[in-house]
Amino acid sequence: MDALKLISESSLKSEVPELVIGDTVKVHVKIKEGDKYRIQVFEGTIIAKKHEGVSETFTVRRVAHGCGVERVFPVHSPVIDKIEVVRKGKTRRAKLYYLRGRLGKSAKVKEQII
Repeated sequence: MDALKLISESSLKSEVPELVIGDTVKVHVKIKEGDKYRIQVFEGTIIAKKHEGVSETFTVRRVAHGCGVERVFPVHSPVIDKIEVVRKGKTRRAKLYYLRGRLGKSAKVKEQII
């Protein structure tokens, strides 16, 4: 069991920014097309975080062409090139699933003033 823990700890990424619920992030994802790779940026609000360590994931939601799109990203996945925090959000909830039922300005999260 200790050997498994050591292997899993060695596969963790070292430069992961602090991700908080409500933050707007840009996730740079590697997409394979044939034998080439390209980077696609997925920008949205973090509505959920789950687990710890190697299996840690976060859910990003955005509205594209009037349709809500959600993607779940493993934090330490080799498919993720980098994660940029665009703006910090001010929330009082651990999960922002209520944003799924909102449209327009009511679907926004207030910005945290530092």
